Amino acid sequence: MTATKEFVALLRDTQLILDKMPNEALDISVVVPLFNEDESLPELTAWIERVMDANEFLYEVLFIDDGSTDDSWAVIQRLSSKNPSVKGIRFNRNYGKTAALQTGFQAVKGRVVITMDADLQDSPEEIPELYRLIVDEGYDLISGWKQKRYDPLSKTLPTKLFNAATRQISGVHLHDFNCGLKAYKQRVVKNITLYGEMHRYIPVVAKWNGFKKIGEKVVQHQARKYGSTKFGLERFVNGFLDLLSITFVHRFSKAPMHFFGLWGTLSFLAGFVITFYLIAKKLYLIYIAEESFRNVTENPLFYLALVAIIMGVQLFLAGFLGEMMVKQHTVKQADYLVKEQIGVE
Repeated sequence: MTATKEFVALLRDTQLILDKMPNEALDISVVVPLFNEDESLPELTAWIERVMDANEFLYEVLFIDDGSTDDSWAVIQRLSSKNPSVKGIRFNRNYGKTAALQTGFQAVKGRVVITMDADLQDSPEEIPELYRLIVDEGYDLISGWKQKRYDPLSKTLPTKLFNAATRQISGVHLHDFNCGLKAYKQRVVKNITLYGEMHRYIPVVAKWNGFKKIGEKVVQHQARKYGSTKFGLERFVNGFLDLLSITFVHRFSKAPMHFFGLWGTLSFLAGFVITFYLIAKKLYLIYIAEESFRNVTENPLFYLALVAIIMGVQLFLAGFLGEMMVKQHTVKQADYLVKEQIGVE
């Protein structure tokens, strides 16, 4: 009888210790951004739980409800009541996938962070190998590559063009930047800032922040089971514009005068040379050749020189003001209005 009491006391003490363990002891944080995916959430959660339990991972699943208009939040609440490892954050409105990931990254506690979509097209069975590549192989980031896709041509063709352009511009040689299934060291997600449609370029942003060990893993892609795709042509266009934007910001954000000052100076010099040419030609014709010379304002080159000089001055001033702003500006991460949250500190 005494042994039984001691065993019960030991179990109670062990549970108390586990309850007091810091969240930092978690092996994995799974971040799942979602918008109107209430049908798939129970199946996805059960699938993740099976994989985690089979591999004895300490984990959390963080659902980021990006302003869903269906029953997604109610489903998350039910799932969390059954499993405390399931947590949620609900936005007041739809901000986009990048905002959802940025907010999730701020809240995660796991040693390794896994991101995946909520539509069941990403397989949780990939998690153990992704975890191994980060922990044992020392990668900073592993991006999934859906080598065989089940999406319509209207989605796969723009994706291929997008990936080719991103590889060329960024120098990061991945096949599938847009794959939602990725794995990161925690320090990677804690030290990058996302905005716009930059969730597609997390490997690029990570590399530019000094996380250079970036790898790729072929992952299984499954056909969508519930709902409809949220992909549209405008996302492809906006994503490409964001690529140009972050490329410019990466190269010149710390020294905008290097860009604006250079082109401003060249434009001003071009205008000055044309002006000098027009003046020299007029003086030559009048005083040396003794020929008549029409008014300078009748020559198209006069207006070209004028525009070039004005543009040069404006670009130079833009670079000067940019330098002043860089010196005084403190980067502030975007804040998104959170309506509710479950299990998140």
